[in-house]
Amino acid sequence: MSLRNARTLTTAVSAACLAAAALIGTAAATGHAATTDRAVPAGRAVPAASAAVGSNWYAAAPYLMPLDNDPPDAGAVMDATGLKAFQLAFILAPNGGGCAPTWGGTSPVDSDTAVAGVISAIRAKGGDVSASVGGYGGTKLGQSCGTPEATAAAYQKAIDKYGLKALDLDLEEPEYENTAAVHNEIGAAKILQQRNPGIYLSITTAGTADGTGWFGKQMLNEAKSQAFIPDNFSIMPFDGGFDGAASQTRALTNFNALLRSTFGWDEATAYAHEGISQMNGRSDTGEYFTQADFQAVLDFATGHHMARFTNWSVNRDRQCSPPDNNGKTSGTCSSVPQGAYDFTAYSVKFAGATPPAPTTPPTTSPTTPPPGGSCTTAAYRSGTVYLGGDTVSYDGHLWKAKWWTQGETPSTGGSGVWQDQGTC
Repeated sequence: MSLRNARTLTTAVSAACLAAAALIGTAAATGHAATTDRAVPAGRAVPAASAAVGSNWYAAAPYLMPLDNDPPDAGAVMDATGLKAFQLAFILAPNGGGCAPTWGGTSPVDSDTAVAGVISAIRAKGGDVSASVGGYGGTKLGQSCGTPEATAAAYQKAIDKYGLKALDLDLEEPEYENTAAVHNEIGAAKILQQRNPGIYLSITTAGTADGTGWFGKQMLNEAKSQAFIPDNFSIMPFDGGFDGAASQTRALTNFNALLRSTFGWDEATAYAHEGISQMNGRSDTGEYFTQADFQAVLDFATGHHMARFTNWSVNRDRQCSPPDNNGKTSGTCSSVPQGAYDFTAYSVKFAGATPPAPTTPPTTSPTTPPPGGSCTTAAYRSGTVYLGGDTVSYDGHLWKAKWWTQGETPSTGGSGVWQDQGTC
């Protein structure tokens, strides 16, 4: 996600998949937490997840970057909104290559303590987390691991490390354009579903006016060919010429038709396997989604008994200063007028809970570190998404981005995305 985009099943396999999906749906409806009796490898400590968190919360968990984009205190978000689950992003392959899970390509899961601390704090308050793998940037494990088995083994390390009961596979550019990588990801998801009974699995991919594009349709066909049915297939109807809630619900209607034609489901069954992942506020391409849009999409999702309702991201669920952020998109605020965590409250409603009364809009902006030296332009941050024309200060110089970038330190080398504007 920005800032984060056929063969025929036998009747017997289709029936088995639908029966399994029905069981999962029953667990979600009753609010029972998924459980598993799988053995844990020796030497791995598995934190206990809260038994009070059911699949309805995993289906409503908004994305949170725990290490980047000025992460808010998760406990404070829970207190302010009533939220019980977060979708932590993103697990990737190491930046230098390899088939081992890392956070953001740089922080190995095996040796992690920072994210583990965030998870423990959330669980101590009666909540839980899902981990999201993939996203828009970096190298995905499906690309770097040679087989579905190897990809699944890498994800299993994260599941065991954190005692995860939910996992989201965010299949976007450029990975979902790679047939072998998508085969590895879907195959890995199927293996994880078999090895971790009751695990909640979502597949998230790009949204278009047609529901999803050519590569998204090929991903659905890959899932069909492998007889894999997750808890939901979710689309991201933003960054594609969308204009508010009406355009998003049209995309959801069209995606429902794609699910029906691919898997042979009726409309209700397709909606029961369909989800949405939105972007709160201003998107990367300048679309705007307000609180009213979220309410309209929520009404559509609950009215059609959809399986998932999430958004990118909690990090952005704060008001900028000025509120419109001078017409720019930020990874740490929404660029629309709002109270703190207004958009997160819609996830709480989807989960079936009542959020506390909304807060008043903040009078000051989220704090950011002062730029180095005498520069007055905001300092470069590795976790922030920059668009063409954005400027940052770094090492005493002013730099201007030529195009979209994230995680590439300003310099005259690399891809050439940064232009040196001189000293500041």
